[in-house]
Amino acid sequence: MTDQLEYNTEREHLIIPEYGRHIQKMINHAKSQENKEERNNLAKAIISVMGNLQPHLRDVADFQHKLWDQLFIMSNFELDVDSPFDKPIKEELQARPEPLGYPQNHPKYRFYGNNIKTMIDVAITWEDNELKEALILNIANHMKKCFLNWNKDTVEDDVIFNHLYELSNKKIDLKSSPIELTDANNLLRNKSKFHKKHNNNNKKKYSNNRKRY
Repeated sequence: MTDQLEYNTEREHLIIPEYGRHIQKMINHAKSQENKEERNNLAKAIISVMGNLQPHLRDVADFQHKLWDQLFIMSNFELDVDSPFDKPIKEELQARPEPLGYPQNHPKYRFYGNNIKTMIDVAITWEDNELKEALILNIANHMKKCFLNWNKDTVEDDVIFNHLYELSNKKIDLKSSPIELTDANNLLRNKSKFHKKHNNNNKKKYSNNRKRY
């Protein structure tokens, strides 16, 4: 009489597949034992086998603690045994972490990056003089370059001025000033020259490295 084939799709779900089905069956067997002393002995034996499956972790701090936590997790927190460590709490492990907020005050202008916002905040603290005006002009030009990197189309200076006004909490207002930012073609041309020079330098380094061998 031939044994009936057992497909993986029909088998019990493995909570931690790395340990395999035999370890899961051993844990299920330990759960079914009514005698607690017997469960304790089986749990220690299972921990020993689990440790042998991961010898590279023997020198890792809290290795045994991790194994006991995994034992309880694979038992679906239903194994009643004495552990040398605090038992993990199911609700804490399954709790979803709080969503991380985007580290920028104006996420709709992400293409400018956090450094631009930091530069704007610094510029606001400076006294009004020619140096501050030069800094603000450089910031505005850099914002324009960032905008063009994000959107390859041209952009009017008024758009950059409005964004700068908003990002500075209305403290830097260039909307009515006669200032003109660097032409978009020049900004993109400078970027193209930088990348071309960077690529040429990499080719030279690669060529020199080949000559050494």
